[in-house]
Amino acid sequence: MPHRNSRAHSDRPFLDIVSYGRRARSEQELRLLPAQIEQITRTVRHAPEVMVKISGGGQSAKAVAAHFKYIGRQEFEIETDHGEHIRGQEAEKALIADWELDLDAAESRSPYRGASGRKPAKLVHNIVLSMPKGAPAAGVLEASRAFAREQFALKHRYALVLHTDQPHPHVHLVVKAMSEQGRRINIRKETLREWRRNFASHLRAQGIAANATERAVRGVTKRQKSDGIYRAMRAGRSTHMRARAESVAAALHAGNMRVEPVKKRILDTRRDVIRHWLRVQEAFRAAGNVGLADEVERFVSSMPPPRTEREWMALALTEGMRDRRQERSLARTR
Repeated sequence: MPHRNSRAHSDRPFLDIVSYGRRARSEQELRLLPAQIEQITRTVRHAPEVMVKISGGGQSAKAVAAHFKYIGRQEFEIETDHGEHIRGQEAEKALIADWELDLDAAESRSPYRGASGRKPAKLVHNIVLSMPKGAPAAGVLEASRAFAREQFALKHRYALVLHTDQPHPHVHLVVKAMSEQGRRINIRKETLREWRRNFASHLRAQGIAANATERAVRGVTKRQKSDGIYRAMRAGRSTHMRARAESVAAALHAGNMRVEPVKKRILDTRRDVIRHWLRVQEAFRAAGNVGLADEVERFVSSMPPPRTEREWMALALTEGMRDRRQERSLARTR
C-alpha cells in the first residue's frame, strides 16, 4: 500500500512513525502495523539513534588519496568490497588504481560534460556510519559490512574502515560515485533516511539496540553542524560558531534578543509532531495497550522546548554566567 508522505506539500518533517500507518474506515482511527509499533516502542524508550551522514567526497584522485590516507592512517585497516584488508602508505594508491579513479577524473573534466565553469563531479562519496557511545565496535563493523553489501555490492566499488579512537564507534565507508554499469549515484535526503533505517535494521540483527527516527519526531530542535564546523569546534577554532556566540552574547547584554523568523516554522513543526503522537496514543488506548499509550504520553511531555539555535546558545551562555556567579559566591564564603 503506498505510504502517505507528510512532506509531500510542506517543509515539515517526514513523520515516518505515523505516515506508514493504515487508516481504518473512521478517519479518526489509526491502525499501526507490528513494524510501526516496534519502532514507536524503540523511540519512546529512547533506543540509541543511528547516524548516517555524508562527509564530503573527493573531486580528484589526489583528494581521494588524501581521504584514504586519513581514514587508514597507520593503526587502521582498510577493508575492500572484495574482502581484502590493506594498510600502509601504498593502500590509497592501490585503491585509486583498482577503481580507475584517474579515468573517472579525466571524464568528469571533459569539456563535453556539464556547463562551463561547473565543478567536477565527485569521484567518491564519504559516508560515516555511527552509533552512540557504548555500542560494541565489532557489531557496528559487521552491521556496516552488511549495509554496504546490501546497498552497493556488484554496483559501486567501496571500502570501509572501523574507527575506535573516539568514544562512539564509527565506520568510514568510501563509495565510488560511478557504478560498474556507468550510472552515477544520486544521494538525496530520502536516500539518507532509507540508509538510516537499513543500517539500524542491520545493527538490530547483530543484537544491538538501534533506532532510526526523524529528529523532529523525537522533539529535537538543535541543528546538527556541518562536518567542517563540527571538527573546527572540537579543535577550538570554529570562527563561524564563535561569531554566532558573540552575536548572541551581545544581544543578551543589550537585552534585545529578537524572535527569529525560523521560530514560527519550529513551533509549527512541533505542533504537527505532537498532533501525530496524540493520534498514536489514542490508537494504543483504543486497542487496549494502555501501558504503551502511557509511555507515549510521558515521551511527549518530556520533549525539550522547541528552541532556535540562537535560543539554545542564549540558554547555554546564561547558564554558564549563572554557574560562574555561583562559583565566585562560594569562593567568597570559604
